[in-house]
Amino acid sequence: MLTLLWPIFLGWLAGGLINYLSDVLPRTRKFSRPRCRKCSRFRRTISLIAPVTCRDCGARASNRTWAVFLIMPVLFLLTWYFPPPTMGFYGGITWLAYFGLVAVIDLEHRLILHPISLAGGLMALIFGGFYHGLLDTVLGGAAGFGGMLMLYYFGGLFTRQLSRLRGEEIDEVALGFGDVNLAGIIGLLLGWPGVAAGLILGILIGGLGSGLYLIVKAATRSYRAFQALPYGPFLILGVVYLFYLAPYLT
Repeated sequence: MLTLLWPIFLGWLAGGLINYLSDVLPRTRKFSRPRCRKCSRFRRTISLIAPVTCRDCGARASNRTWAVFLIMPVLFLLTWYFPPPTMGFYGGITWLAYFGLVAVIDLEHRLILHPISLAGGLMALIFGGFYHGLLDTVLGGAAGFGGMLMLYYFGGLFTRQLSRLRGEEIDEVALGFGDVNLAGIIGLLLGWPGVAAGLILGILIGGLGSGLYLIVKAATRSYRAFQALPYGPFLILGVVYLFYLAPYLT
């Protein structure tokens, strides 16, 4: 029983770190003291490890804060029982924490920060080089980055042509350059030729997710044309399936 507390404890700490970085990095682009989302005053230090109310205005912790604190221990506990065969428990939770941070920021702000991408690239180069060899790792990263870069430029070209046809400027884009960086990171992590399966699966999941989103919006009559969806979480789900689920389902 005591051994189960270890992954739960680590998951809780990871949840605190993800919440902290998701609060400060999109706004300040640096490690800084977190502020209350309502009154903008500095939050108590204990808020880094617990979802507490603001002592100045009484604002409660956000739903996202609670969700991250609850979900990460569960994911870490599952990884304790079912670790990725290629990297084990500690490697598995490292990438769960990283991908969790990327997904939260992308969902909330529609962006993947370049410093986070750089850190992920260095991590993936180390992990990939150890598990796949340096050559296959670099080839996988190049394929992931290059493949998504082509989709990025194609999406931009499509948006510009559609803007001309409609006679109005369309600000939303299908893919951001952060998605291109993320695809490169995934390529480094999966190596060559595994990156192909990761990107194809992520694109398929993205198509399914986008379709479900359109159905829900149409049913609730809240659909807005050309509304961009965060694509990073879909790519992440593809990697999570390949690393964490596929080995135990096949």
